[in-house]
Amino acid sequence: MDIHSSSHKPVVEKLSTSHHSVGAVQMRIKSSTTNCDRLSQTKSMVLPDPGQPQKPISRHRRNLSQHNLIDITAGEQSNPGKGEYLNKAKIADGGKKTRKNWTTTWVVLDGSKLLFYKDSKQQAVTNLKPGCKPESVDLYGARIEWAADKSSRKNVFLITTGSGNEFLLQAESYSTISKWHDAIGKAIECESKSGKVHSSIRKSSSTEFLNRCGSESPVSKEHKPEHRRSLIFKLNYSASDSADKNGVKNRLKKFISRRPSMKTLQEKGIIKDQVFGCHLITLCEREGTTTPTFVKQCVEAVEKRGLDADGIYRVSGNLSTIQKLRFIVDQEEKLNLDDSQWEDIHVVTGALKMFFRELPEPLFPYRFFEPFVEAIKIRDYNQRVQAVKKLLYQLPRPHHDTMKLLFRHLQKVIAQASKNLMSTQGLGIVFGPTLLWPELDSGNMAVDMVYQNQIVELILTECTEIFGDK
Repeated sequence: MDIHSSSHKPVVEKLSTSHHSVGAVQMRIKSSTTNCDRLSQTKSMVLPDPGQPQKPISRHRRNLSQHNLIDITAGEQSNPGKGEYLNKAKIADGGKKTRKNWTTTWVVLDGSKLLFYKDSKQQAVTNLKPGCKPESVDLYGARIEWAADKSSRKNVFLITTGSGNEFLLQAESYSTISKWHDAIGKAIECESKSGKVHSSIRKSSSTEFLNRCGSESPVSKEHKPEHRRSLIFKLNYSASDSADKNGVKNRLKKFISRRPSMKTLQEKGIIKDQVFGCHLITLCEREGTTTPTFVKQCVEAVEKRGLDADGIYRVSGNLSTIQKLRFIVDQEEKLNLDDSQWEDIHVVTGALKMFFRELPEPLFPYRFFEPFVEAIKIRDYNQRVQAVKKLLYQLPRPHHDTMKLLFRHLQKVIAQASKNLMSTQGLGIVFGPTLLWPELDSGNMAVDMVYQNQIVELILTECTEIFGDK
């Protein structure tokens, strides 16, 4: 036996297992070269205690650390600082109204900013990868208020930013949404008191910039005295130029933060309410009627000179001319659709379709979308017609009367199908997505479109039965 080889063999002593490490055996390894003991724990054939559940052991250190980061808030109660799932809808972008689409998002209040993630996992990924930035809302100069009139949902409040963006936040529980309302309100109040601006804009003087550049740039390593003077001149020039840019940014930020929102200008009467993008009920109340005047004018113009036009309502008119027509209507100027500039009837029909598409709430109100879909699914035809008829008479008066005028007009278009080549099915495809859509994206637009078209086709076919002869 080789003496040297035997002297380096470790001496293994089996230790008794403790109650804390059932199913594993600790081994004490002695080495003659190091004269120290080393404990090693390894799995053995000792059977685990059936009374205690055995935890799985992760063999990948990276995976284990990631799971720990993601699950770190799993057992904690959510709050504005750590995040919570809320329903969010953006209804204005820079003062311009946008279509209200509700989405469920993971909301986090981080100091003076409100962060929106797709889900809680994205927040963990964003923390690990600084390049992935979520959608954020700066609360500096923002306003918050309860907004029961902005949505048919309950527990809704509105956040209006200094740049004119408007967001709706909603939760099913009043205690939850109240907690968020108070937390965001306090954050806005703190921002208004402190009056602080972003640190990136509030930079220091050019001297500090010069010192920083001189310490970090490779210029400090330059040993040639003949180039040092020119380099200092360049640094001074760039520093002063940067300070000027920061001053401009600072002034622009103050101007934007003090700029009133579109809603404030409308409340003061500086900007009057428009026709396009206005709620149908509000528009009818302002005009003192149950059917918008613009809709009546378009219907009369088409019936006068466009019923036999090839592809009426299907062919698109010139977009710039349509926008010009929209501008005149919104400015409350006198509109004469018999004028030569509106000679193309497809411009009139395009403006009418745009009016219905830009309604904040469609002609078929959001709360009636699902009932109409369920009614169109009824197999018995007569029962289906009666179910749709019953729902139509439950609509608000402006919605019902406007729909009655529009569908009777579209029946006259179908009567000239031999000339204009527009059938009931063709008009259903055009007006289905224009007159009704769900408040929340269901994720299956193709299925929704089928039901939208079928609802419009049924009302067109049974218009006399549903709305009567007069």
